[in-house]
Amino acid sequence: MLTELRALDQQVVGTGSLLLRWLKQVGAPVGLDEPLLEIETDKVTVEICSPIAGTLHEILKEPESSVATGDLLARIDSSEVKAPVSATGTSVAPLPAQPQAPPLRTRGLSPAVRRLLSEHHLEPAEVSGTGLGGRLTATDVVAYLRQRPVYEAPEDEMRLVPHTPMRRRIAAHMVESLLRVAPHVTTVFEADLGAVLKHRERHRADFERRGVPLTLTAYFACACVDAIRAVPEVNARWTDTATEIYRSLHLGIAMALAERGLLVPVVRDVDMLTLSEFAARLAALTARARGGKLVPSDVQGGTFTISNHGVSGSLVAAPIVIHQPQAAILGIGRVQKRVVVIEHEGVDSIAIRPRCYVSLTIDHRVLDGERANLFLATLVKRLESWSD
Repeated sequence: MLTELRALDQQVVGTGSLLLRWLKQVGAPVGLDEPLLEIETDKVTVEICSPIAGTLHEILKEPESSVATGDLLARIDSSEVKAPVSATGTSVAPLPAQPQAPPLRTRGLSPAVRRLLSEHHLEPAEVSGTGLGGRLTATDVVAYLRQRPVYEAPEDEMRLVPHTPMRRRIAAHMVESLLRVAPHVTTVFEADLGAVLKHRERHRADFERRGVPLTLTAYFACACVDAIRAVPEVNARWTDTATEIYRSLHLGIAMALAERGLLVPVVRDVDMLTLSEFAARLAALTARARGGKLVPSDVQGGTFTISNHGVSGSLVAAPIVIHQPQAAILGIGRVQKRVVVIEHEGVDSIAIRPRCYVSLTIDHRVLDGERANLFLATLVKRLESWSD
């Protein structure tokens, strides 16, 4: 009688399972619960054992082939398994089972079982075996690992920080933007800030005499004006009926205020401001934010946002979550001196230059990667050619 050997749910975990090797060849005798083959699934190796005693009659899956639940793997012939006979040739009933000593669980373990036990720091005695005579199989170890409770630290090992109303609002807004509203895509360019830093060095003292700090954010904000003129849909929002492109740039500046959380005050009509005017407005907004004196209108109506995460040491952040209902957000990484190859009149040379990564995370419903790249290319060109 031929018995089919199929892959069961508990043997094939998830997708992408692969038959590694057969432990028996066609024609070989097999015992009940004796391992016949190994399957790799979810980065672990699982044995499949014979459901009956007999002879391996036929192999239907070759090594390196994929295995799914219900696949027919082999056929086993049990027709030659006979009851024991007496000296007179008559069948006799098997002797009553004798009490058995507890199985030596550390003996006879397959390589797959030993590997699983070692990787997860388990002793054989911790896992119940379902094989012949209580033999431990790889399937037993995988089932044990799935059911093992996850460690939870006692309360006295933790410090609880209750959520503030602001932190709850930030969390809800981030989840809504990233997981439920907009498909996020990020593109990254590198900018040379040599021209910007030279300009800043020439004019910083004059700005400070007027009580206005000349920050790098101010340069990026003004460069955004050129980039948005090239790609207006960056300064937009998605609606069910149309993409609404704003005529003015109301720029949100993300600010992390220690334990108070993240705020995004808005500088309005940036497309109408000079570098000096923007720097002054940004300084006033920053002072009000740090002093807890912002009013609702200070954080409303933004059409595009800058996150200068480089001020805290970050090189690249991706994706920066879009400030809904806007269509994009610009990320600015830390400025570093880097060794680069510069070409001048067809000749390459090595130089040390102040550079940073700039990223644009977009709502892919509003614009595509090619337009995002054009935005960043325009932004970088403006920064690298900065002059009075």
